[in-house]
Amino acid sequence: MRPRTAGLLAWLGARTPACLLALVLACATCEASPQPGQQAQPEVSLEYAVKATYLYKLAPFVNWPPATFESPDQPFRICVAGEAPFDDYLQHAVAGRSLGTHPFEVRRLETVTPDSQCQIVFISRLSSQTVQQALEAVSGKPVLTVVDSSEPRADGGIVQFVIERGRVRFVIDTGAAARNHITINSKLLNLALAVREAS
Repeated sequence: MRPRTAGLLAWLGARTPACLLALVLACATCEASPQPGQQAQPEVSLEYAVKATYLYKLAPFVNWPPATFESPDQPFRICVAGEAPFDDYLQHAVAGRSLGTHPFEVRRLETVTPDSQCQIVFISRLSSQTVQQALEAVSGKPVLTVVDSSEPRADGGIVQFVIERGRVRFVIDTGAAARNHITINSKLLNLALAVREAS
């Protein structure tokens, strides 16, 4: 594992990881506070508001295989497996958003299976299987696996949230990404706290 330096992230205009985190925090805070005439967002901790924001912001920086979607308007599915730390916040956050022509859709899963049909799966505390079993269920499939910071050991996850100095950061495993036939854009790798290189 080796630390990576900061890189440019044009879509947010961020020049360092600290700037990115500040912008994401601001975005999450703004989304948590309803504007006049808007329906109130569900209550959720700032930590999980930031994690929810990261989940759909990661999508444009992943290169998906051409056969990932069966049709141009098939939803881009973000699945939340296990506990629901976001409540309905994530669903509200992605409402009206899309990745290209693919509208974001949020699904809840009790168990991760090979036919879950997720493009991103966030794995929190699971009652019906271990984190490792959940990761193995989608191993080899074009799924970006994201493991919560509450799971200290999650070998095989592509993205692992970590808390550093009170901030949400992430570690990326490019070997795990390669096994799932996806690649991570170098701009996102440059913003990771650390990158596990493919062996």
